[in-house]
Formats: sequence, structure tokens, C-alpha cells
Amino acid sequence: MRDVRISLRARLTVVYGSLFFVTGTLLVAVTYFFTVRAVNAKFKVHFPAPKPSPGVTRPRSNEVVYGMQGDLQSQIAQHRRAILNQLIQSSVLTVVVLGLVAVGLGYLVAGRMLRPLQTVTATARRLSESTLHERIGLTGPRDEIKDLADTFDSMLDRLHQAFDSQRRFIANASHELRTPLAINRTAIEVTLARAGTPPETKALARKLLVANARNERLIEGLLLLARSERELSTRMPADLADLARGALDQLRPAAEEARITIEAALSSGVTTGDVILLERSVINLVENAIKYNAIDGRVWVRTGTVGALPYLVVENTGPVVSAEDTAVMFEPFRRLRSDRVRSARGTGLGLSIVRAVVQAHGGSVETVPRSSGGLAIMLRLPPVPVEVAAPSAEAGARR
Repeated sequence: MRDVRISLRARLTVVYGSLFFVTGTLLVAVTYFFTVRAVNAKFKVHFPAPKPSPGVTRPRSNEVVYGMQGDLQSQIAQHRRAILNQLIQSSVLTVVVLGLVAVGLGYLVAGRMLRPLQTVTATARRLSESTLHERIGLTGPRDEIKDLADTFDSMLDRLHQAFDSQRRFIANASHELRTPLAINRTAIEVTLARAGTPPETKALARKLLVANARNERLIEGLLLLARSERELSTRMPADLADLARGALDQLRPAAEEARITIEAALSSGVTTGDVILLERSVINLVENAIKYNAIDGRVWVRTGTVGALPYLVVENTGPVVSAEDTAVMFEPFRRLRSDRVRSARGTGLGLSIVRAVVQAHGGSVETVPRSSGGLAIMLRLPPVPVEVAAPSAEAGARR
């Protein structure tokens, strides 16, 4: 019963109807009790014994009078019971009919009273990061629902300010953090290209260039993670098969260098969302499968649909992954225990970005360790809505 959803309107209707039936029943019981007392007290007939006339003897006159009195009392008792039975039946029927009317009126009144609360709920469901400027602006008497709506509007004001601050911070951080690293990279590259640079200096410059590149990747990952955890501003149809082909074309040289064999089975799986973020997620998964693999290892990439849901599966060989590592590997800066000392292989943000992007698109991520080593990671994303798919089909027909 705890899983059964009963609306507040229905519960209020039940309360109103129950209160009416309880009070109606008490009223009928009290009325019946006093009516019975009044009828029993008033509906009595007594015939006094007739006085015989002088000189006339009627020995059976009293018996005749008493017999008539008994018959009349019996008839009065029958009429009294009939009246009381009719009273109780009429009262019960009246209570039932009026109770049903009260339930219907209670349902209407409860709906009218809860209409402002429904406005608050509808606004809360409609709001997202891109529509935080909207307010409920509930008008009416100053009651509990009005206080709730005003409190909700105040909370939206604070959220709007917080999101604006976050946007400004990301924009400023994107500029302030990238610029010094770009200057450092340029200075290091100039030093390496200079003819008279000593070999020791060049070796140090190469190390600094690697560290600078890693810092650039770290900053890009942090900014991308912050962006992917926000509300999506654009949604476009995207085929996971096309995204996977692009990622494989981009990462195939790295796989060949690491002696990793990639096998792909790509079927169409169309979803909708931010194409850039989705592409970045696919690249991160394939890149992660190449980096954390064994020598002469293998990577399998599959796309398609299960039912109506598009999916992407990236599976690789490699070291055995425990259940403990699987539970935390999507957290930022978390690495496998066997790879914690090899931080140069990544920033620890790749899978965190994947999870944030998938959750922002309303999808899910499932990770299954392979018994022979490695992982199988599956992304499930929502299909293209009908209102988006129809215009796309019309545009394709015109082409």
C-alpha cells in the first residue's frame, strides 16, 4: 500500500466524506433516541373502568372495556414500531444520499483549494537551468500555500544567482587558466626550437612541455566536467554509430602505437542531445579502453538499439578490476589501485565526464568487470522524441 499513489485531493475528499458520515450517523442516532422516548411517553391510551348505573348490573362490562383497551394498545404499539422503522430507514437513506453529495462537493472544493498548489508543482516541474528566470507569482489570500509559493520564488532567486555565478566563474576560469599555460607552452617550444639550446636544457624543456600538456588536459577536463553537469542548452539528433566511427578514426593511431586491436560492430542508434558532449564521452571511453589495456590487447566497440533505447558498449581486455574499484572509478580523480602511481596516463576525469554527460542527457551507465580482465561499459541514452524525429524525417525527404 505504501507504493500506491493517492492524491491529496482524494485524501481530502475521503476525510470530508468520512466526517460527514460520522456526524450524520451521530445525528440520526441522537434523533432516533429522543424520538423513541417521546413516542413511548406520549403514545399511551388508558380507558377508565365505567361506573355501573344504579340498579343496573353489568357484570361483563369491565371485561369488555379492558379487552378493547388491550386491542387498542396493541394497534398503537404496531403503529409506533412502524413509525420508528420508517424514521430510521428514511434517516439512513437521507444520510447516504447527502453523504454522496457531500463527497462530490468535497472533491470539487478540495480541487479548488489545491489549485494553487498544483500551480506550484507544475512550475517546479517545468523549471530547469535555462528557465530559472520564471516565477510562480501566486496571488490570493495570505495562507500557507501563498507562503509556500513565495518561499519557492525566493529559492529560485538564489538558484538563479548561483547559476549565474557558476557561468561567470567557468568563463573566467577558461580564460585565466588557459592563457598562462599557452604562454608557457610557447616559451618552452621556442626554447626547444632554438639552435644554441644545450642538450640538458632541451631535456628539461621536454619534461616541462609534457607537464604543461598534462595541466592543459586537466583544465580542459575540469571545464568540460563543469559544463557537462549543467542543463543542456542545445539538443540535436546524434547517431552513436557516427560518433563511434569518428572516435575510432581519431584514436586508431594511438591504438596501433600501443599494439591494441580494435573491433567495431556499429549499428545505428539515434539519440538527441549536445553532440559535442556526446562525442567527447565516446572518445573518453575508447581512449580509456586503449590506455588501460594489456600489450597486444583488444577493444570491442558496439552500438545499436535495445527496444527503443540506443546504446554504446566499449569493452576491453586488461587487468582484473575489482568490485570496489568499479564502484568508485567514475568519481573525479579516482583511479584503479593498480594504476595510482601511473598518473601520467590520465587526469582521472575521463569517466567522470562520461557519467556527467550521460546523466545530463537522461541516460544511464552500466559497468561490468570481465572475469578475464578489463571492463565492459554500456551507455544507454533516451531515443529521439517524436516531435524531434518528425521534422528530421521531413528534412531528409526534402533533400
